[in-house]
Amino acid sequence: MKYQRGPIPAHAFTADDLTEADQISADFDWSQLLCDRVMDENDAAFDAGYRFLHAEFDPRGEMEARPLLAERLKWDPARPIGDLALLYEMLVIQTQDDVAAVRDHTAIVNLADSASPVVAHLSHVLIDPSWRGTGLGAWLRALPIDTARACLRKAGKPVDHPIVLACEMEHPSYHDPYCIKRLRAYERAGFLKVDPAKVNYQQPDFDSPAEIDAKGSPVPLPMALILRRVGREREAHITGAEVYAIVSAIYGMFALGSRDVDMKPLWEQVRCAYPDEDEIINLIPPTQL
Repeated sequence: MKYQRGPIPAHAFTADDLTEADQISADFDWSQLLCDRVMDENDAAFDAGYRFLHAEFDPRGEMEARPLLAERLKWDPARPIGDLALLYEMLVIQTQDDVAAVRDHTAIVNLADSASPVVAHLSHVLIDPSWRGTGLGAWLRALPIDTARACLRKAGKPVDHPIVLACEMEHPSYHDPYCIKRLRAYERAGFLKVDPAKVNYQQPDFDSPAEIDAKGSPVPLPMALILRRVGREREAHITGAEVYAIVSAIYGMFALGSRDVDMKPLWEQVRCAYPDEDEIINLIPPTQL
């Protein structure tokens, strides 16, 4: 089915992209839900989806400003920005009465490096408690693969190009049972964590420029980098070169909404403190300390 924004009909969902472990949710019943790919900032689904995510993630410093996400909705992979072809998507899943879940993500194709995988950066996902444990989460982990393929097609690239789903998640904290529960869900689904002993990944500071200046400098947020390399889920190692390609794609996307001075410490860390490109790095369970 042709990729397009707006309501997604239930027959468009296929289980092919679910991981082996998530196939248990293949028969999830979509009949009570409407899934919308947000069209633009004037779409009512964007307002509902943003408010739903903001309430959860903004207090944790993990939510971008609304105007920034509105700008991302305008990205078109057929019109690259520099060397990057980008496709941002917000999925808003609703019942007749309320929001059931929201997922947003960006597919990123590095046109300057044909060896780099297309990276689907999984920004946020939030499921209403009444829909947790139903199988909906499994689908929200898989649907960004379709976005990655759409980005490749629109950028004029083969859709069988390697795809990596990449998410930034908290480091394990056994003082926070909800943190462990989230990590276990991705672990059961077959996602693996880049060994933080080798790669000190950080999310940019999402504060406004005025707030960053008031602090004196940006304060990046330490996170774990958790991956699903589609079709290579059982591989327990990754090269420094692939880590560099993945993080460079993510930071290249973030840089489009940040000042150069605020991204500079992150780029310097990637260039100076990340493993050499031929180094082999372990991929470990997300809950492993």
